[in-house]
Amino acid sequence: MVGVELAYWAESLLRVLGGLVAVLLPAGTVVYLFLFKMMSFMQSRLGPMEAGPYGSLQLFAEVGKWLQKEDIVPTNAQPEARIFKIAPLVVLASTFLLVAVVPFGPDAWFTDFDGGIFYALAVSSVSVLGILIAGWSSANKYSLLGGLRAAGQLIAYELPMVLAVIGVVIQAGTMNLQKIVVAQNAGEIFGWDGLGNPFLLTQFVGFLIFMIAVQAELTQTPFDMPIAESELVSGYMTEYSGFRFLIFFIGEFATAGVFSMIASVLFLGGWGVPFAWFGWTAIDDVDNWMNVVGPLILFTKMIIVVFFVMWVRFSYPRFREDQLQRFAWKVLIPISLANIMVTAVLKVAF
Repeated sequence: MVGVELAYWAESLLRVLGGLVAVLLPAGTVVYLFLFKMMSFMQSRLGPMEAGPYGSLQLFAEVGKWLQKEDIVPTNAQPEARIFKIAPLVVLASTFLLVAVVPFGPDAWFTDFDGGIFYALAVSSVSVLGILIAGWSSANKYSLLGGLRAAGQLIAYELPMVLAVIGVVIQAGTMNLQKIVVAQNAGEIFGWDGLGNPFLLTQFVGFLIFMIAVQAELTQTPFDMPIAESELVSGYMTEYSGFRFLIFFIGEFATAGVFSMIASVLFLGGWGVPFAWFGWTAIDDVDNWMNVVGPLILFTKMIIVVFFVMWVRFSYPRFREDQLQRFAWKVLIPISLANIMVTAVLKVAF
């Protein structure tokens, strides 16, 4: 355990700084690696190359550009200008609330409580409010339609996401994310503990449902009907410019990173490696160096998960609205319920 005593203000400051790093670093990495480079290579082009070596400073150039742009509020939105301005902050705040529950190491966490996954699923829904506020307060029919589409889509895909997580909760016997990590890395597969027991193997169906729901929650292709440039001119973001558009942009990719961290915690063992490799039997045996290496391991797993999210985004055409809703209610939810039933039966039987 780390035996450093800090004043409350110093501890709070470190938590705030740690939260900023945990949200903004994944967002920047995802934008550069996947949006700038991976998509370019998939389309047989180089992507940004001028700002910095191999375009590595392009992200900073983009941020600087958006910070200099005028912050415009539409004339018809003036009566609700304050609400119009606060909407992007609500969306970004949900990401910061979400990262607060992610464990990064045996002692490296912001919060550690028994209802961690319940909290994560609850605060992930806060972004819906920000999107609805943005769509309504913009006084633009495209924006309003985009906001309503987003609300309907996010509500539809919240349910399969929750149901996919229930299988993990049943198998781990806890809703504490730290204990879920320990259950995977201290577990065994048919008496062999060389790989631990990553829930990706036993909850593969749940993992697929969870990742599809994450794709929809992020409004990434093929679930990008709320934005649909060819129909809604960017949907609920149509009237936003400058810094507020930048907040929406950061929120989208930061949330992709944080959701991928949660997927890594739930299905890939999170910050840990199989405890048997080092002779550990419980979390109290884990060495202090895992508080440094653990975040790097979790970050690596996050990048792998985001790779698949972006691969799907760059490869598939978008669903129609009726196909999108039908897929959630008639396919994902029945399969996730069946997964819960099978998991519960096997848990009792074995």
